[in-house]
Amino acid sequence: MEKPIRLQKFLASAGVASRRKAEEYIARGRVKVDGKVITAMGQQIIPGKQKVLFDNREVTPEEKTVYILLNKPRGYVTTLSDPQGRPIVSSLLRGVRERVFPVGRLDLDTEGALLLTNDGALAQSILHPSNEVHKTYEATVRGVPSPNSLRSLEKGIILEKKKTAPARLRIKRKYKQNCVVIITIHEGRKRQVKKMFQAVGHPVQSLKRLAYGRLGLSNLEPGEFRFLQQNDIKKIFSKKSPLQTKK
Repeated sequence: MEKPIRLQKFLASAGVASRRKAEEYIARGRVKVDGKVITAMGQQIIPGKQKVLFDNREVTPEEKTVYILLNKPRGYVTTLSDPQGRPIVSSLLRGVRERVFPVGRLDLDTEGALLLTNDGALAQSILHPSNEVHKTYEATVRGVPSPNSLRSLEKGIILEKKKTAPARLRIKRKYKQNCVVIITIHEGRKRQVKKMFQAVGHPVQSLKRLAYGRLGLSNLEPGEFRFLQQNDIKKIFSKKSPLQTKK
């Protein structure tokens, strides 16, 4: 006989979302068990014995876990549906039969590395602050930050009454009116990189995520994706980024 498991864990294992996101969906009343809307976090179910619906679609456990790295183009939202009718990232995954969800988010106008999976446990590991998964970005900013500004960002600045964690930065290229900065952070605050540069007077003009840990985009063009293997997954949790070395 199947053992009861928490509803949010079942949703994560079925590829609906990470466990944290699944809890949000439950709280919003988007999940039903045997026809009843569930909003409590303590609900347990017996997989295969009870009918679970998410947005009125039946949820069944995924048999095969998949891991995908997508080079997200600008103009796509990192959600599975959008009430405004904007393009969603899953529409780029042609030929992928498994239902996968984005791990974290990238803004509409931000491009670059985006992980998608149906493995809720892995998604939770990547998103959990205690694991400090490093993410490297290429930011084109207005003007050229001074050495003092770079040092303040590296040490941490106050954003919304909370200090940011230490970051790594280097200027990759300078132009007359802007420059390209490589920045690595391990926090996941909303629009964090943009807010950090805005705070020191150098607004971001364009932003691209280059890597998770040592897992980079390689030769993926915008809109292209590839399936990841276990050795790729290990790179995600690396504390080193070859993209921070000077060329």
